[in-house]
Amino acid sequence: EAKNILPIVISLFIIFTLIFSGTLFGIYYVFNPESQVYILKSRNSTLKKELILLRERYATFSNELKKLAVKNNELRLAVNLDPITLEDRNIGIGGSIFEFMQPSNANEFSFFVSMIKEDVENITAKLNFEQENYAVIKKKLEQNQKLFEALPAIKPIEAAYSDYFGMRLHPILKIPKMHNGLDFIAKVGTPVYSPGSGKITFAGRKPGLGQTIEIDHGFGYKTIFGHLSEIRVKIGQNITRGFLIAKSGNSGEFTTGPHLHYEVRHKGIALNPQNFIFDDINIFKNSGLLKNPI
Repeated sequence: EAKNILPIVISLFIIFTLIFSGTLFGIYYVFNPESQVYILKSRNSTLKKELILLRERYATFSNELKKLAVKNNELRLAVNLDPITLEDRNIGIGGSIFEFMQPSNANEFSFFVSMIKEDVENITAKLNFEQENYAVIKKKLEQNQKLFEALPAIKPIEAAYSDYFGMRLHPILKIPKMHNGLDFIAKVGTPVYSPGSGKITFAGRKPGLGQTIEIDHGFGYKTIFGHLSEIRVKIGQNITRGFLIAKSGNSGEFTTGPHLHYEVRHKGIALNPQNFIFDDINIFKNSGLLKNPI
């Protein structure tokens, strides 16, 4: 029976000890309120320091966001977008209100916390704005890359210029007539290459131009190749810059000899093809630019 009573006595002793200790601590805090106040003050002081440090970090982050905004404007200019003005950037966001403050009472402390909350909201809004701005820049850059790949930017044939773009005396009709393209003197069978990426929208015979190819480059641009002797592509085929599409010839009416007629149009309007040709880049010497050279 003594063995059974001993665990009970030990348990009661532990419970009594805990109750006694708790009672002593309670009495201590009741009769020594200064110690409790000291603990609370210590905690408040630590919390205040952390909040001040947090606000300083937000101020640093805000300055970094300003630098990011400047960089984003530089990127906008680089991809041919208008820069965002300071007024447009701050619409719906508000300015920064970072102020140095040492709260000394409950009201000031409460105001300080509300300032931090406002800082967080402002910085979050600015960060979201810059993220959206960067997404616009990225999309524009991708569009520019596709545009640069599509633009008819090289000579389509290794040959000398003949008739130029503009008004001229028609060689056969002997009347002033607009010449909507460039003519290149070339013997029959000279390779003709695509000046930019695009899709073949026509490959066949046309009145006046004989064997003809039309390429839709997107972005409103189209190129036309006339008087061909051989067509090497099909309608609907996607091609890249430097792709062999045909061979020059002397097909069609109103031709005085073998040559290539070449046009560049934008939204249906004929443009001077020479404005799109980089004469300092010779793709025929740099065969790496030709996709399927003969």
